[in-house]
Amino acid sequence: MLTLYHAPKSRSFRTLWLLEEIGTPYEIRNVSIRRGDGSGERDSSNPHPHGKVPAIIHDGTAIYETTAIALYLTDAFPDARLGPKIGEADRGAYVTWLSYYSGVFEPSLTANFLKLQHIYGTFGWGPFEEVVEHMTAALQKTPYFLGDRFSAVDVVFGGSLPLLMSRQILPESDIFKDYVARIAARPAFVRAQAKDAN
Repeated sequence: MLTLYHAPKSRSFRTLWLLEEIGTPYEIRNVSIRRGDGSGERDSSNPHPHGKVPAIIHDGTAIYETTAIALYLTDAFPDARLGPKIGEADRGAYVTWLSYYSGVFEPSLTANFLKLQHIYGTFGWGPFEEVVEHMTAALQKTPYFLGDRFSAVDVVFGGSLPLLMSRQILPESDIFKDYVARIAARPAFVRAQAKDAN
């Protein structure tokens, strides 16, 4: 049995979308979380150690953090072909992009939002402008982060980009607009949006 601990209109949308892409049976357990506007509260039924989402329980094991969940699920359900297997050519790029999201993109985004001056040798990530340039260069050449292959990397990044673009946190870019349009047209994305709204 697979259970997703989910809060509507939150980062756990990406795991909801990934589960729709995989197509394996799962249940959703909605939990309350502390929101940026001060509303909400920590839910004691949530297995995440900080009361955040997403978290999943699969066969009695708790997994949390979006990129860890993505890696776990794509390895656990290889027939969905949403992540290269160990030994496949794109595996290195796959784990690199997943790590890049949580270890570089999100911290640089947060630092930029908080107007923190980037300090080389202190921060473990690059300045936001360089990060956006790197992502742009990747998507300029190919439709997805792994070339022609849609993967869980696109779920992780793509689940965040529409909101960041609508709030003008990301710079205006036809490359990002086209990318978001591609992924938002996927049936699993549409199904996940409908479930997230309920």
